[in-house]
Amino acid sequence: MEQPKRQPRNPGWRFALLAVVLAVALSAVVRSLWVDIYYIPSGSMEPLLLTGDRILVARTGVEAGSLARGDVVVFDGRGSFAPLNSGKGPVVDAVAEAGRWLGLAGSDTTYVKRIVGLPGDRVVCCDAGGRLTVNGQPIAEPYLYPGDTPSSMKFSVEVPAGRLWLMGDHRSASADSRSLLGAPGGGMVPLERVIGRPVQIIWPLDRFAAVARPGQAATTTTTNGQ
Repeated sequence: MEQPKRQPRNPGWRFALLAVVLAVALSAVVRSLWVDIYYIPSGSMEPLLLTGDRILVARTGVEAGSLARGDVVVFDGRGSFAPLNSGKGPVVDAVAEAGRWLGLAGSDTTYVKRIVGLPGDRVVCCDAGGRLTVNGQPIAEPYLYPGDTPSSMKFSVEVPAGRLWLMGDHRSASADSRSLLGAPGGGMVPLERVIGRPVQIIWPLDRFAAVARPGQAATTTTTNGQ
């Protein structure tokens, strides 16, 4: 009796699986070296960034000396804004990290704020006009949330070498360096914790737009306020 011919196996699924694995691996490499996606979980950076925005973050150009006052940065807050260990266990941490990596959720340890003080700067709130001063000079802050004051909390800090003083644009709704003045590190974020700079809002589509870098960040005003 003639044996039925065995049908050749279809290798298509293997190629499809290999393509998916390679795409994920390539995406991981790109996002670890050049760009990443971050979900905005709060309104602390309004009006620039809104809750629910997904932003593209450039990991390049954030070395020491390349950042300026007024730059918006995404950073790892562990050890400054957040504990080094979440205490929730590896499984919960892995699920949370997967959601963050997919751009579906925010992170409890990753933050986005604006640089107000660079290493060596003295940042003070506030002068007689209610403005922040950096190294004795008042600064213009056109990015502030409408109706907000530069800060309702008085402070005078000197930023140590290798660290940054960071604040949200929606000052009345932002937990930032001011909130950690009494904590170890005094709210100062190490430069090596900076992940990158937001360069593009990619979602929702009606807000698709570039995130412009200030031409002259946190411009110092003149003494007569002009």
